[in-house]
Amino acid sequence: MVITSTVTDPEQQTQSLYSTFASRYVRDPIPRFKMPEKCIPKEAAYQIINDELMLDGTPRLNLASFVTTWMEPECDKLIMASLNKNYVDMDEYPVTTELQNRCVNMIAHLYHAPIGDDETAVGVGTVGSSEAIMLAGLAFKRKWQAKRKAEGKPYDKPNIVTGANVQVCWEKFARYFEVELKEVKLTEGYYVMDPVKAVQMVDENTICVAAILGSTLTGEFEDVKLLNELLTKKNDETGWDTPIHVDAASGGFIAPFLYPDLEWDFRLPLVKSINVSGHKYGLVYPGVGWVVWRSKDDLPEELVFHINYLGSDQPTFTLNFSKGSSQIIAQYYQFIRLGSEGYKNIMENCRENARILKEGIEKTGRFNIVSKDIGVPLVAFSLKDSSQHTVFEVSDHLRRFGWIVPAYTMPPDAQHIAVLRVVIREDFSRGLAERLVSDIEKVVDLLDTLPSPLSTKAAHVTAVASETSEKVNKSAFETQKEIALYWKRLVDGKRVGAC
Repeated sequence: MVITSTVTDPEQQTQSLYSTFASRYVRDPIPRFKMPEKCIPKEAAYQIINDELMLDGTPRLNLASFVTTWMEPECDKLIMASLNKNYVDMDEYPVTTELQNRCVNMIAHLYHAPIGDDETAVGVGTVGSSEAIMLAGLAFKRKWQAKRKAEGKPYDKPNIVTGANVQVCWEKFARYFEVELKEVKLTEGYYVMDPVKAVQMVDENTICVAAILGSTLTGEFEDVKLLNELLTKKNDETGWDTPIHVDAASGGFIAPFLYPDLEWDFRLPLVKSINVSGHKYGLVYPGVGWVVWRSKDDLPEELVFHINYLGSDQPTFTLNFSKGSSQIIAQYYQFIRLGSEGYKNIMENCRENARILKEGIEKTGRFNIVSKDIGVPLVAFSLKDSSQHTVFEVSDHLRRFGWIVPAYTMPPDAQHIAVLRVVIREDFSRGLAERLVSDIEKVVDLLDTLPSPLSTKAAHVTAVASETSEKVNKSAFETQKEIALYWKRLVDGKRVGAC
């Protein structure tokens, strides 16, 4: 099909071309589940897709996500130039492989791995922390199984002890690789794993205890040092050697720069592996993650594959095979571009903006702050009074101003608490923080003028109580708890966060 046009201006010609095919697209839309029969010009295909993508949210206003949404133009150029490189072709792209190894070494030294300056660290780049956690978990499972086999003991019922606040990728690992997930339940006011309760749950089948440095729910760091002390004592008493894995997906690029004296990493003897997300506070576009081990002894050799059909002997330990090189190159760019000084400056700025936002929300007098000052720079907060309106309504109305602020309920046994969470990233400025506070005030003022959507439910509860001749006399706390549980059922208890 040939399109002729008398328009000479390139932009007008492109628009004319698009208009011709867009009108045909409206009359004969692309089938939902079938590839179109005929091709269309590239300009038309681009414009059709671009128009639909305009309906997506704005990434910088997506305050639900920890994922990086902005990088410098120079890094964007490096990413575009390397999009066609398949990282697995190590013999073909040896420089890219070297850049990945440098990144692993930098991260290992950042986490105080016991290696010399001229030694090679043990680790690998992954597609986000989800794959990193799968690899670390597999290493723990295989080491535990090998030891149990050597001792002539059963090795078919491995388990991992975590807090109920872990990200969903831990549930995936447990289900996919047949490992029991033993979760320490939360309590109101304490939304991270209790080390005392965690160690009590450890038994001879525990392959590791997973601690979270930067909870998805509140940003809080778990007490890895105390966990190490308690677990060391239990190991000495029982003869076990249960190790620790630290899921530092969110906090791994924060703690070393904001809290350098905090002991959570390889300075603690039982910490055998750590994962971190490069695409979160590593300041790289998704998706890239990293997992590093204390030493070679902590990564079973049987899990490392050696291939030679791409040109040379190449060791590989990943769940996938082919993957892009661009995010690894981008991570190396950020490391050498920013250095420790740059990362520290950015994290301090994020922390300061989180403080500004927290103070603004507190001044409204309508919310309780749930998050802590030490941790990932985010603000989690709940309504002081949820008897008429809920945080889910606040979240919904904020979307009208362009903000994407998630509302969710806590995991067991604190599921009656519902909160909003704002993640502060590098591209979230003080001006945006002040604007968000202003919009939150507008939303709660608006909700005060609207009827409560819970009134129908309240009437139903009253009717049921009347029919059964039961006297209903709930305290304000009980009412709030019931409402939170009601909304939890509506959202089906979904976890939040991304790796």
